[in-house]
Amino acid sequence: MSNEDEAEGFRSRDGGTGNKTWVGFSSSNQGGDDGSSDGEPQDADYSYVSSLNDELGLLILARIPRSEHRKFCSVNKRYLALFKSDELYKIRKDYRIKEASVFMLACGEPHWWEFDRQFTSCRKLSVLPSDACFASGDKESLCAGTHLLVSGREFEGMAIWRYELVTNKWFKGPSMIDPRCLFASASCSEMGCVAGGIAMRARGTEILNTAEKYNPGNKSWVSLPRMNQRRKLCSGCFMDNKFYVLGGQNEEEVNLTCGEFYDAEKNTWELIPNMLENPPVLNPLTSRSPPLVAVVNNELYSLEPFSNQLKVYLKDNRSWRYLGESPVRADQSRGWGVAFKSLGDALLIIGGTSPHGGNGMTIYTCFPDPNSPGNLEWRFLGNGGNRMSHFILNCSVMVA
Repeated sequence: MSNEDEAEGFRSRDGGTGNKTWVGFSSSNQGGDDGSSDGEPQDADYSYVSSLNDELGLLILARIPRSEHRKFCSVNKRYLALFKSDELYKIRKDYRIKEASVFMLACGEPHWWEFDRQFTSCRKLSVLPSDACFASGDKESLCAGTHLLVSGREFEGMAIWRYELVTNKWFKGPSMIDPRCLFASASCSEMGCVAGGIAMRARGTEILNTAEKYNPGNKSWVSLPRMNQRRKLCSGCFMDNKFYVLGGQNEEEVNLTCGEFYDAEKNTWELIPNMLENPPVLNPLTSRSPPLVAVVNNELYSLEPFSNQLKVYLKDNRSWRYLGESPVRADQSRGWGVAFKSLGDALLIIGGTSPHGGNGMTIYTCFPDPNSPGNLEWRFLGNGGNRMSHFILNCSVMVA
């Protein structure tokens, strides 16, 4: 370590105890053990070890929760540059250090919000710099690596805006190869996949069976093979290292109960007949949301909007088992406005009308046991901190 490095970021001092290490806090009152100060501000904290090299210092910083990163940016210039680069995320990836964040846009909010896994801290993202059409219209979102992608319609056509966690900024693009809306999407590791949906053509709209994969490393989309079935209003998930697309409607507006999955090793799609149960017949003038599905511990869960019941998919016989009732109401808007997501080893549900929240937003998690019907233990995590609307327009989970 150079003298400049030591002075700038990882200065150490042997305090004689040898049992504590402090990294990264600046203080202007760092005198002797009696608390007195020599009057000169310092640009780093001290360590109770004789030396702390760059490699160890970076590893320690990489283990700091992401929600705390912004507090360290004011320590010194080196830390500011470090937390604005992707160096720590590369270390986190190498050491498999991951944590989940929830990005959410509620009805009536001009800003996206980021919450930590426990919903104990949150921060407001800068306003997405789109045109008025995009801001007021329907949008869809997914996360891939440290990118949040938000897709919607601008005055000039379909567009994607990209929020990069490392730089804390919004960027335009990249557009999909086949721009679409009402599509299925899912995230797996560093990649994000989309499939199906509706595309605008010169002759009108087209229901798609095309699929694409987004790579945040080079900010680009690549085409995947076509699905067996054209579908819109469908849902996606990753299970058994495969990209699943479930439900939706075909070109004749017929509700689909089939699913299919993309096997990357074979580079093919396999159709699964009757993967979903037939939903009740609705008024033809109303529309239900895409299936509310999430995967936890490689098990597929679904929330029925018309019954508010949670159920798990039994892979062996391709059937469903009911586990219990949801703590929020998904039936009030036919599944729209409810966030139902995987949060690591837990299920996350955000909505309204519960004993804790009245008509406001309520947030719950649970650790479901697929073999124990009736024993759901939902944990109430609060109401978002600032009484946001219970109607969730977009919600995506980033694991990085």
